[in-house]
Amino acid sequence: MNLKTFIRDIPDFPSKGVVFRDITPLLKDPKAIRYTQEALLDLVGGLKVDKVVGMESRGFFFAPMLAARLEAGFVPVRKPGKLPYNTIQQSYNLEYGSDVLEMHSDAIQKGDRVLVHDDVLATGGTAKATCELIEKMGGEIVQCNFLLELDFLNGKDKLLKFEVNSLLHY
Repeated sequence: MNLKTFIRDIPDFPSKGVVFRDITPLLKDPKAIRYTQEALLDLVGGLKVDKVVGMESRGFFFAPMLAARLEAGFVPVRKPGKLPYNTIQQSYNLEYGSDVLEMHSDAIQKGDRVLVHDDVLATGGTAKATCELIEKMGGEIVQCNFLLELDFLNGKDKLLKFEVNSLLHY
């Protein structure tokens, strides 16, 4: 199955000159969802995984499915104020300014083997901040796993110490 046929290009979103890669057509097709899930699992291979961390919000589409199939727990990473329990935070830089991510303070145990998943690897800031949160808690990142990667933004450069795999490249 050619997954790129399920990715819709939206020109000038969120700003002029940007081409947004919209995955919602893929999410409408049950065969494409199943194929994507299996392909993402193939990227993991035989790695032992205790937790799958998914980033808000589109990382929530496949991360829980991967966790269930890997017999691992799912951990959401969210923007501030969205999680109801005690949290730890990690700030990170954006092109203009900064942002913060949060995770429950009991989500990762020391020694947990963690798969980090998101829909898109762009500049790498969110993924790097997520990895820093996991490492603060004593987790070991076994792989960063993405549906698609925007190679020209060099986000992988922020994740050099981790194994990074993506299904699609643009």
